[in-house]
Amino acid sequence: MLRLAAKRLLQGGRLGSHEAQSPAVLSLPRFYHERVVDHYDNPRNVGSFDKHDPTVGTGLVGAPACGDVMKLQIKVDDSTGKIVDACFKTFGCGSAIASSSVATEWVKGKQMEEVLTIKNT
Repeated sequence: MLRLAAKRLLQGGRLGSHEAQSPAVLSLPRFYHERVVDHYDNPRNVGSFDKHDPTVGTGLVGAPACGDVMKLQIKVDDSTGKIVDACFKTFGCGSAIASSSVATEWVKGKQMEEVLTIKNT
């Protein structure tokens, strides 16, 4: 499908034209912001903590419709209530991986009450 679309773009919409075409570079628009692509290409904080550690909290969410599953873990300092570290494992599409990576960056160093105000928008 992509080849057909590229061929149409390169021919300038002249379907059925049999003239020799010179090679051209096809530039398709980006659909994700460069920072999202960076978090997909270079995800931060991938991994997991010891689930038996009493300072570790684990959340697991999934979207059955698209097959994405995310496990997010945080380490909380008992005395301050701050999240001192976070990690994730995500199985799914690129945007799920990137958003999981971003989420771990957002929560580190924040108080639990502050993190609870984060919305998916």
